[in-house]
Amino acid sequence: MGGAAPVFAAASSAPIVKPKTLRQTLPAVAVAAFAAFGGVLYGYDTGTISGLLQNERFREDFGQFYQSDGVTGGIPSNPDTSGWSLSTSSTSLTTSILSVGTFFGALIGAPVADRLGRRWGLQIALLVFTVGVVMQLIAQALPLFDAGRVVAGLGVGILSTIIPMYQSEVAPRWIRGAVVSGYQWAITIGLLCASIANNGTKDYGNTGAYRIPIAIQIAFAIVLSVGLFFLPESPRWQIKRGRHELAAKALAKLNSTAIDDPVVVSELADVQTALDMELTLGNGSYLDCFRANERKNRARTLTGMALQGCQQLTGINFIFYYGTTFAASAGITNPFTFSIISNVVNVVATVPGMWAMERVGRRKLLIWGALGMCSMELIVAILGTIYNGSNPDAQRSLVAFVCIYVAMFASTWGPAAWVVCGEIFPLAIRAKALSLCTSSNWLFNWAIGYATPYMVDSGKGNANLQSKVFFVWAATCFGSAVFAHFFIVETRGLSLEEVDELYATTTPARSTRMNAEMQARRGELEGGKYVAGDEQVEADAAKAHALKLDDKDAQ
Repeated sequence: MGGAAPVFAAASSAPIVKPKTLRQTLPAVAVAAFAAFGGVLYGYDTGTISGLLQNERFREDFGQFYQSDGVTGGIPSNPDTSGWSLSTSSTSLTTSILSVGTFFGALIGAPVADRLGRRWGLQIALLVFTVGVVMQLIAQALPLFDAGRVVAGLGVGILSTIIPMYQSEVAPRWIRGAVVSGYQWAITIGLLCASIANNGTKDYGNTGAYRIPIAIQIAFAIVLSVGLFFLPESPRWQIKRGRHELAAKALAKLNSTAIDDPVVVSELADVQTALDMELTLGNGSYLDCFRANERKNRARTLTGMALQGCQQLTGINFIFYYGTTFAASAGITNPFTFSIISNVVNVVATVPGMWAMERVGRRKLLIWGALGMCSMELIVAILGTIYNGSNPDAQRSLVAFVCIYVAMFASTWGPAAWVVCGEIFPLAIRAKALSLCTSSNWLFNWAIGYATPYMVDSGKGNANLQSKVFFVWAATCFGSAVFAHFFIVETRGLSLEEVDELYATTTPARSTRMNAEMQARRGELEGGKYVAGDEQVEADAAKAHALKLDDKDAQ
């Protein structure tokens, strides 16, 4: 660690050139924001299954009939009720098997993104995803339907690795956190769209009741695929491949300027210097992700993997996978309406999280967000355990506290986990390290999706926890707060190259103060704010022109 700091210090004190106006940075913001649209596919694919599990026609076509006769019991999620349903094992497999595909897709995403580039990597992901959706559409039985979810999961896994990486590499540092948070916002919008689609078709008397919500995903994939043809490739990937002229053109396009503009020249030099430094420590292999070197690669990789695991352990996907089923078992009259309400809260609450990302910081959001979710989950667990669906007022309170819990997740851990993982890795290992983080997310996602039916359902071999499962999520949220306090470094407002310096010279506990010092030092070199507003630039130019005229008159 001691050998890296002087090199970074020298780099940080070099002349820094900033964009002249806010308008000059808008193309980069727009490009990164559009890339976030891939999150809609992620969210929609995740959210669709919740409604399908409660869709009567889907259960008739793919499930079996359960008779509540006082001996064998009724449907697994509500033993007092007779009707069509999937078995606990089928529910577990169908729900969680998507994550099997996403796990391997996340790992595949790294070599695809490094070899083909970020844009073409996303196109490959969309093609694989569409094939998986078609398989689900033509399925007449669960084996083919589940296979389709695996294939679609491969595509989603690749997307979930490449999109945050691409966003982080093209977005300006002053708004990178908010822009990458847009990926999580797009996920919430996808979840909401899935709830609306499920609710709108649930009463159809034919297979359109479940095939229409599934087919809508193809439209989202087409929109993103067409849009990608108009986006520039990541300039950092171009530099890594030695294509400096193409990198300059991409940066110029992102900054609305020429390739010889000082902004472009300065950033190219910064990225190349950082990459040269990284390559002296390794060639960017998976093994390099776990090297305990001056760049703290191993600490960063393990932190990112644990962070993504903790995001899943907050219990949020219990709501988005099984929320409709949980609401029905808790006695809520219209479980589909509950799903829509919780997803609307998720979408709306993500917006203040995007705002807070650059003002409050990643570290504080993760710590206090986990503690807030812990408290809400304890209340939900206590209410559900005491009243068990027997009290209408308790049911309404349960819905309210679940929505507050969802809002806390949406404004903190939802976006922050993706933002942090997108910016903490050096360029040489970024694709591979981020793929490990994303695969960790999907591994925990699979484990929770697979285990939850056995945890909450009744019947032989099941834990029958029902609402008590929120005690488990409360405990994991508290552990996540402890993890964030000891391991998360504050990275807001820094360039990706400055994040390297931060890791090399400080610890998580002191990172907030060090971050402020680095921004103040850079502010002195840049001569003030990162970018000025367009009106301010015009006013300054007019003032300078007036002073020049006054000088001429005086002469």
